[in-house]
Amino acid sequence: MRIKLESTFGERNYKGTNERGQSVQFSGNKESVSPMETVLMAAAACSSIDVDLILKKMRQDFVSLEVVAQADRADDEVPAVFKKINLHYIIKGNNLKEEKVRQAVQMSLETYCSVSKMLEKTALITHTVEVVDLQKNA
Repeated sequence: MRIKLESTFGERNYKGTNERGQSVQFSGNKESVSPMETVLMAAAACSSIDVDLILKKMRQDFVSLEVVAQADRADDEVPAVFKKINLHYIIKGNNLKEEKVRQAVQMSLETYCSVSKMLEKTALITHTVEVVDLQKNA
């Protein structure tokens, strides 16, 4: 894996570009996403991709997946690493089996998600799952 990071407009603004030419804008002054916000987003995205794949293998008819992530950082420490992270999964679908959805999330966080496996070295990672059955709510 190889990326390039280069300064862009303004103070403390950078663009990261991968080998395929896709890019992300970063900022140290709140003009765009901060590096730590991208780490939190990466944990949610990594796990969501796993959950998506696992649910499809389980033949669960899910329509959408959303993750709301909340993190606490170390106070008065440098570096100010994440100490606690909660990932709240909201999974909507048709006739979903809640036990399978919970199992998919658990499998992702405990086995497959590389980002959360790295973060768990410094942060306590918890999760909650909300299953919305669109058939029952129609």
